[in-house]
Amino acid sequence: MTIPFSVLDLSPIVEGGTAADALRNTLDLARHAEKLGYTRYWLAEHHNMTGIASAATAVVIGHVAAGTSTIRVGSGGIMLPNHSPLVVAEQFGTLESLFPGRIDLGLGRAPGTDQTTSRALRRDLTTNADEFPQDVLELQAYFDAAEPGQQVRAVPGVGLKVPLWILGSSLFGAQVAAMFGLPFAFASHFAPDALMPALEIYRKSFKPSQQLAKPYAMVAANIIAADTDAEARRLFTSLQQAFVKLRRGTPGPLSPPLDDIDAWASPVERAGLSHSLVYSFVGAPATVAGKVQSFLKMTQADELIISGHVFDHAARLRSYELAARVRDMLT
Repeated sequence: MTIPFSVLDLSPIVEGGTAADALRNTLDLARHAEKLGYTRYWLAEHHNMTGIASAATAVVIGHVAAGTSTIRVGSGGIMLPNHSPLVVAEQFGTLESLFPGRIDLGLGRAPGTDQTTSRALRRDLTTNADEFPQDVLELQAYFDAAEPGQQVRAVPGVGLKVPLWILGSSLFGAQVAAMFGLPFAFASHFAPDALMPALEIYRKSFKPSQQLAKPYAMVAANIIAADTDAEARRLFTSLQQAFVKLRRGTPGPLSPPLDDIDAWASPVERAGLSHSLVYSFVGAPATVAGKVQSFLKMTQADELIISGHVFDHAARLRSYELAARVRDMLT
């Protein structure tokens, strides 16, 4: 049986491009992914990032769901400390009402931005990320049938049972997902260190729930595929530049690829890239397939979600096409 492959898209804004271009490309990629048999298409919440167009994540999800017909569309994720659970329930209850059976709600506890922007988002910082488990329970309750005398309801939302996912890059998310019996997605595409301990905790501590009878783990990887290994490595330099610029404190639009990343980044920066992006599988399909197979064997994941930052849109479409070929090679 083929393991499901899914897409994680940040709607990247490229140098010389606009947010409007990025959002058009997002819908085009989603339609492409649907035709290629990808299972779900997730968008992520980031704020005050000039290279990311998906800040209003629920709005972009609606845009993508309206332009597709079968692929599941959702958040990877909504950063719950930035919002009241009621607002999230109303937004995703609306999406589920518009696109029944196709909406996922992945939840994270990171702010998705810096502290100054967090204050602008929330007006104050009294929201505590440590209250994340209680916020998840409150949100979950809004999707249940209303209780007699319940004064606050999510309309739309009540009774819709929108499936929740817990996202994480540490052990905390694994513990929450296991405790509540929810599917778990790990951000191994940029935070590899806790991957295996988190999966172990999730599987050992999992408690069945109404939503999920047994653990379901999705892992993330960067896949940059092209017709040759050399071309894929060149395309990959756009993502490498983005990571280095973020650590330099100079993030921005996605840069075009470089012929020689080693001449651009320092040895220390290249070492950081090798560590953070260790689960990046770059090359022609035959090259990528072996690496993906080893990764899936190591993690025993139930699903793989792919991030594929590529500067040129046509090359990005081709990369996901070749990644789907890799999926089919693993059967």
